[in-house]
Amino acid sequence: MSPAETATAPDARAERRAKRIAKNLTSFARQHGGSADAVVEYVGSVATRIVVVGADGAWGDQVAPSYAVGRRAAELAGLTLHDDFEGELGLRVKTGPYEWKRMAGIQI
Repeated sequence: MSPAETATAPDARAERRAKRIAKNLTSFARQHGGSADAVVEYVGSVATRIVVVGADGAWGDQVAPSYAVGRRAAELAGLTLHDDFEGELGLRVKTGPYEWKRMAGIQI
């Protein structure tokens, strides 16, 4: 393998991962109103979380191996990216009994 091929191998792997994650994000958006917004957040040094809010207020998340892969996946899926999870985006999220029960359980 040449030095040029070695340098592009990790980039190709990251792009494949981003495309695979983008398929999931696109499917989520399609099922929840046709569009979605996303926030890409660091989980730690080994992962990134993509929080997705559908047009209908449903939300979910997807974990990516790096911030770059997570951001690229959101871009490939055509999601509207936000820098943080505040204001209007937060108000659109619909929570159900499951989320309220989990939040109450964490406080105990």
